[in-house]
Amino acid sequence: QVQLVESGGGLVQAGGSLRLSCAASGGTFSIQNMAWFRQAPGKEREFVAAISWSGGTTYSADFVEGRFTISRNNAKNTMYLQMNSLKPEDTAVYYCAQRGRALSSSADEYLYWGQGTQVTVSS
Repeated sequence: QVQLVESGGGLVQAGGSLRLSCAASGGTFSIQNMAWFRQAPGKEREFVAAISWSGGTTYSADFVEGRFTISRNNAKNTMYLQMNSLKPEDTAVYYCAQRGRALSSSADEYLYWGQGTQVTVSS
């Protein structure tokens, strides 16, 4: 059974940085495509960024505007999201997700999910 565990969330001032991690176990991480999503209170879950199994292909949502970088270390079964220049509107619970097929920005197409980590950006 695949398990995904996010960490690294917290409270940060606007303009600050956080690095989220997603540790995977129970599956073959190195051949799985991964993604980050987020969900703010009262809003639907939205796509943040995705990365292919090799790390060779990445893409992100328009709102990222180059502030976030997705990466992975297959030797450590871990994916990361480096978030810089954080804004109050980035406040949300951030989730990592895994699927074995092509990269996707649709949450419905991801099979495995972590429990989420809270990111709060104060103004």
